[in-house]
Amino acid sequence: MQLSTILTPMVDFVFPPRCPLCGSPVAAHGGLCLACWDTLVVPTGSCCKLCQRPMGEQHGIEADLICAPCMAEPPKHSGIAAATLYNEPSRALVLALKHGRKIGLVPMMARMILPRLGGLEGDWLVVPVPLHRWRLMQRGFNQSALLGREVARLTGKRLLVDALVRAKATPSLGGLNRKARARALSGAIQCNPRCLAELAGARVLLVDDVMTSGATTDACMVALRKAKVAEVRIACFSRVLDEALDGLREAPLSAGGYESEG
Repeated sequence: MQLSTILTPMVDFVFPPRCPLCGSPVAAHGGLCLACWDTLVVPTGSCCKLCQRPMGEQHGIEADLICAPCMAEPPKHSGIAAATLYNEPSRALVLALKHGRKIGLVPMMARMILPRLGGLEGDWLVVPVPLHRWRLMQRGFNQSALLGREVARLTGKRLLVDALVRAKATPSLGGLNRKARARALSGAIQCNPRCLAELAGARVLLVDDVMTSGATTDACMVALRKAKVAEVRIACFSRVLDEALDGLREAPLSAGGYESEG
């Protein structure tokens, strides 16, 4: 029997499990109560075959739907697996992890990503979106790397935690539009020279906590394409898609309400 199993009842007695969103009692640490779970928006129904953008239940189960953004500019990745759509509860979870240091949320968040991945046949490298070393020192951890490690464990794929590096510090991206984010990230993310041989020809699962405008993942993909990777899929806990939230439980967040990428 593992030590953690033996100690769990004692830990739960001293620190009773609570929902990280509302504080209600829950069965185990790192879980949500049913009421808060119901406030998360999980993508359902048909979706774009290129980017997995939800396109509503009215489309049935058509397999060849392509959303307008992908028609205008076909993505260079092979899909986006998002556990949730970005709303106030998912934002609260991201903030609790990133700034509240509640790393106990990572297993739950990774488990929520898993069903969205579909099949990952063959060899894949799990690569997290990097933090600049100064921000890593300030925060003490890279939340994307923690998520990537757990996704790699759950899928049995190999984690290459230092495949990407932030070569220069970037300002907070919160409140910036897509073009401004892209300018701020230009040249900021590069492949680690020590990992180039492993990346060449590899299939990469790029992991982040939140995908906002896509500027950060685009910058990562530029670096990965230079390293001649064969394929890139993106996995994140939450994805900002205001139009997909229209008509659901709440109105879209204002632009200033988005958690910054990084």
